[in-house]
Amino acid sequence: MSTDPTPRRGPSRRQVLSGVAGLAVTAGAIGAYARHHFQQERAGKPHDDFAVPTGGYRFERHRTPARTVVRAADGRVLATFTDGARTALLTGPTRTWSEPRTTSAVVHSNAWVRLLPDGWRQGHEHTRWFHEWFPKVLGDRRPDVIGTAFQYGDAAPDRRDASGLRYAGNAAFGPRVAGQSPSSFHYRDEKSDFYDYLGIPWTFPDGTRKDPEKERYGDVDCSGFMRLVWGYRMGYPLHATNTRGAGLPRRAYAIAGLAPGVLLIPDTGRRPTDIGLLQPGDLVFFAIDIGRPHGIDHCGIYLGPDDNGHPRFYSSRSKANGPTMGDLAGRATLDGDGFYAQGLRMARRL
Repeated sequence: MSTDPTPRRGPSRRQVLSGVAGLAVTAGAIGAYARHHFQQERAGKPHDDFAVPTGGYRFERHRTPARTVVRAADGRVLATFTDGARTALLTGPTRTWSEPRTTSAVVHSNAWVRLLPDGWRQGHEHTRWFHEWFPKVLGDRRPDVIGTAFQYGDAAPDRRDASGLRYAGNAAFGPRVAGQSPSSFHYRDEKSDFYDYLGIPWTFPDGTRKDPEKERYGDVDCSGFMRLVWGYRMGYPLHATNTRGAGLPRRAYAIAGLAPGVLLIPDTGRRPTDIGLLQPGDLVFFAIDIGRPHGIDHCGIYLGPDDNGHPRFYSSRSKANGPTMGDLAGRATLDGDGFYAQGLRMARRL
């Protein structure tokens, strides 16, 4: 299987799934790549520091969560597959992610995150399919989940398909709300889904049709951003409601509570004391809307530790007016006493 950098659109305009992968990254691997050039940091350009092994794999079983870890003959971790999750983490060339407008922090990571066609189960590593696919996907350098997500970030160039549809490029959060000051948490409106960003109508598997709002073209809120990346671009199923379904529901609270996959950190109503289970690509959820009942109201993708060792995430945010790993109106880290760190409540692996 492969991961096409452009969306595939059939008669229903739904993207066809293609791709898969996995990874493991440790904080100790971070500092060695601080020499990357600025252009590489902005583009997430891979650094050629990874040789793809073609055999001699060792498979280990781990608990909490139940997962299969793949090692090379020399002991390097090559992949992590979690039982019941389609997210696969692969080790690959190191990439560097940055956003100079909003933060001085950068993330150096050898994490490549893709999707399996089905949830992982113990024993998949013994199938003919896996033995044919695994070496190929280790060497696949087409955009993965994280690379695709950054195609909507600060100053990202427009990308268009053969029909002229802009399917990627710098995204905004939402239109301005009349009467709200620029300092207000509600200065930009939510409610922009992936089809608003694209500017095309969308028919979901149950027949529900959604039409984009013209004033929201190029906009995507936090959960809409997850649906744009995981659903429209990577092929994860989507549905139109906030109830349980075959894939991702619409709102952050519904994705947190009802999406398929593996619940890593349950919502206790308080900030979790241990986030050690997180790996790049996991979804993180927050209760941040000060002045309203504190339910889940924000979500993002965990990137891994930044160059200062702080666990950093990527999400579409109002104050940054779009997808960001930056620190406008709150540091995009999960540790310390920052706004988002205090609001962290849940985590899920799709």
